[in-house]
This record gives sequence, structure tokens and C-alpha cells, in this order.
Amino acid sequence: MNRRTVLAGAAAVAGATVVEVGLGADVASADTTSVDSTSTTTTSTASQSSQPAVTVLPADARYQEVTVGHNTRWVGTPESVTVVHTVNQVIAAVQDAVNYNKRISVRGGGHCYADFVYNPAVQRVIDMTQMNAVYFDPTYNAFAVEGGSTLLNVYQSLYKGWGVALPGGLCYSVGVGGHVAGGGFGLLSRQYGLTVDHLYAVEVVTVDSTGCVKRIVATRETTDPNRDLYWAHTGAGGGNFGVVTKYWFRSPGATGSNPQQQLMNPPKNVLLSAVMLPWSGFDQTSFGNLVRAYGTWHEQNSTTSSPSSALTSLLVMNHKSNGNIGIITQIDASVPNAAQLVSDYLWTITNTTGVQTQPLTAPVGEHGPLPAFFTPKQLPWLTSVRLLGTNNPSLTNPTLRSANKSAYMRKGFTDDQINTLFQQLTRTDFTNPVANVMLFGYGSKVNTVGAADTASAQRDSVFKALFATQWSSPADDATNVAWLRDIYGGVFATAGGYPVPNAQTDGCYINYPDSDIIDPTVNKSGVAWQNLYYKDAYPRLQSIKAKYDPRNIFRHSQSISLPGQ
Repeated sequence: MNRRTVLAGAAAVAGATVVEVGLGADVASADTTSVDSTSTTTTSTASQSSQPAVTVLPADARYQEVTVGHNTRWVGTPESVTVVHTVNQVIAAVQDAVNYNKRISVRGGGHCYADFVYNPAVQRVIDMTQMNAVYFDPTYNAFAVEGGSTLLNVYQSLYKGWGVALPGGLCYSVGVGGHVAGGGFGLLSRQYGLTVDHLYAVEVVTVDSTGCVKRIVATRETTDPNRDLYWAHTGAGGGNFGVVTKYWFRSPGATGSNPQQQLMNPPKNVLLSAVMLPWSGFDQTSFGNLVRAYGTWHEQNSTTSSPSSALTSLLVMNHKSNGNIGIITQIDASVPNAAQLVSDYLWTITNTTGVQTQPLTAPVGEHGPLPAFFTPKQLPWLTSVRLLGTNNPSLTNPTLRSANKSAYMRKGFTDDQINTLFQQLTRTDFTNPVANVMLFGYGSKVNTVGAADTASAQRDSVFKALFATQWSSPADDATNVAWLRDIYGGVFATAGGYPVPNAQTDGCYINYPDSDIIDPTVNKSGVAWQNLYYKDAYPRLQSIKAKYDPRNIFRHSQSISLPGQ
């Protein structure tokens, strides 16, 4: 394979995209690319670039940097990594891989917990990180966000430019490509819904049955013949149907053409609280009281009619070797009696423990110390986003390894489940201080959308649970993975080790992919992993897969399969 640089430009000619091909005879010709004639788009100058795509080969010093993601357990060995700047460069890279029958994967922010991007089967990686423009597109009366953008970049661009925002995740460096496709949620979701509840359109580079690469723009308009492709990107996760090169966002019900009125306006200010409770004060009973109270409060306060529907709280239960359990809480400061609501919440979930709250002076889970917020403090919204997003040692350490599992919770944990949590979090033969179970408030506005309206099918949960552990050395892989399997499998033991859809639980979150979920020796629930992620939406997703990726070009260990496969 020869080093080459692909020069890609764009021009709208009779509804088609013309790709200008540069060096290298093996690059796809313009004749093999097209825009789906049933959808239209205008390529904004914000997404144009005079910079050529860059192909990084194994001998390049950059290769070791562009073949590993945030979870260093997964390292790729592709023949090449192509860093792209425009949609036409993506088209050229995909067409070239198809022409030469090369397995491809796509990197957005690089935060995938599993091996979807970096695994031995992948021969070409398309790196989207330089496609990060955020702008208002009058063609769709919506905000365009390119597929390589990261969350903090998006939040700052939208808010500083127009005073609008998205209810996305709090980890600053997560890429929108996978985050949005998997649903996307964060500290504002109880108040404003999921990120995809504000999605208007998506631009996807696909491959048809003849091997021809197409760029398709699919919108939520009921008259759009490609609306099913849009729908698939509201919860199916990344790497399933094509390369997402752009999203457009406009909130439902938005009217007029003023950009400042086309997307949700975040709170001007928020109240932020951060406290910790020393593990030394807990026994099994008091720990149970804490976890039980968290679940009960969320069962009772997860409708939009609750005065606390704009309050979101994280209960971070670290392994006892950490020394502390943390509670981080945020509320829209404009809500009536906001400070009292935070105080009442904290009292409700801690008062029966007998353990006094203290300033958060030590790390809890992924979060660093926040001692100044023992008494709730008012912050401008964007300041709070930057603080919580960057005060995260795990995000700023590029050498960590991790394993993760998730659960949607319709109700709080049972007494037996709480006992298992206590036993596993206090084990003395395992002492990782960053291993934790984090409970994240959910519901309220999220649950006002129907289960079939988007591909995010879990629409009546009250909180999510993330079971996670991180470490540095490959020598510690087996120990950490075993502990995670023990605590997670033990909590959901009565259902075969997984949170199957039932009255209490509702499956797993695709954006927290679990490498074990496809292994029947670990997942003994009898429920297919596809149904744990997608529930009843999976057959529809398979049909969409057959329509837009009939050759199964875009695939990974947990991708949507073609019907019958």
C-alpha cells in the first residue's frame, strides 16, 4: 500500500456531489459516488476544508496515537488510518475500502468502552476528529454539528454563539458521533429529554448493494423517504449503518427562523452540590438505607410534575478502599425553592444512614474533589459544564484501561441486591479505589417520549446504573474484569446475571457497551443481547440495516445484524 493524500472538494451539480480525486490511481473515481436523489442537502462552507485527508501508515510516528482510544485495552493494527476533514474525503475513503474489500471502522471521540473501533479485524480506520464544525444551517433551520465534534466543543459553540444547548453527557471529550446515535443523556436530561429528542437530521455516508458509496441526509419529517435512517440514529448506537458526518439539531415545536429559538435554552445558572460520606461510618444496614432511599426518591420524583424534575443527582459508590461515597447534585437555579429542594433531597437519602455528609475533598468514581460545593453554590451553566466535565481524572489520563456494564432501573434495588452491592464494594481481596457503581438520575422529561418514537426504547426508567472499574496495567486486567462480573452478575443473579426487561429493570445502555453481553457463559439471562439494548426495536433496526447497509460494510462485535443473520 502506497502513501497517498486524497484531495477532496465539493460542488453541488444537479443534486449530486462531485468528488475531486487527488494522488493515487487506486482512489475511487467520482463516478462511483453520489447523493441519494430522494434527499437534498446544501454543503455549508463551514464544513469545507482546503486541507487534504491524511493517511497515517504503520511506519508513521503518529500511528501509535491514532490506533488506540480512551480505553487502552483496545489497540488496533490497521493498515492505515485516514484523518478526514470533509464529507467527500469520507466518501473517498469508504469507496476505496469497499473497492479493495478492506474492513473499516470509524473513530469519533474515541470513547467507546468496547472494541468496536480498534480490533484485529479492522484494516482501515476513518478518523473523524478534524470534522468538528458547529454552525447554524439556514437550509434546515437547524444547528449543524459535524461528526467529529466533542461535547464540550459543541456546548461552548452553541451557547456562546446563540445561547442554546443540548442535554448531552457531562464528559467533555466524548464524541458526538456515537454519543448521539446511542441516545445521549446527561445532567439536563430530566429537564429537557435525551439528546436525540432534539435531533432533526443526520448525514450518513452509506454503501449500497452494488458497492456504490452514497451520502444521504435523513430528517425527522414524516414525508422524508429516508426517515427510517434518521430514526435508526436516535438510539441504535454508532458503527451500524454508515459514517455519520453531520447531525442537525432543532427542538420539537421550535418555530420561526431565529436561530436562538430553534434549540433548547439551558438554565442561566445552576446550583451545584457535592458531598461525601466516609465508608468508615457505614455498616450493611446504613449502606442499605442510603441505596434504598436513592431508589425510592427517584421512584417518587421522576415525572415532569415533580417539583424536583430539574434536579439530577449522581450517587457514586466507590469500592471501600477509596474511603468515601460521593453525591453530586445539580438543579436549575431558577426553579422555585431550588436550594431547599437540594437540601431536602440530600436529607431524604442520607438521614437514615447515621453518617454525616462532609465536603468532597477526595476523588469519587471518575470525579475529582469538589470541596467548595459542600454548601450548594450557584454557577453559570456553561461554567458548571466545564467544571464537571474537566474535573475528571479518568478523562485526562490517556493510559487507563476499563471495563463497564449498565442497567436501566425502573425501580430501586431489592434488599438482596443491596446486600450484594455492599459485599462486593467492601471486599478485602480486591482494592481498586476507582472501582465503583454510579447511579445517575433519569426519567422526567425523558419518559414523556414513547418507547417506539425513537430507537432509544427505554422510556420509563427512573435512574441508570453504571458498574465500572479502571486500572493502568495489563497485569490487572483479569482481576478487575472478574470483580466487575462478580458484582454485576451478583446484583442481577435472579435474572441470569443481566437486567432483563421486567418490572424492575429494562435492559442495558448501548453507549455503555459491555464486552461480556454477547457471551452466553456470562450472560445467562436467556435474553438476547440485542433485546437487552434495543428491546422491541431490534427487528425494525435490522430492516433498516438491510436497506442502507445490505453488504454489512459497517459492523463490529455488537452491531446490528442483517435479517436472518
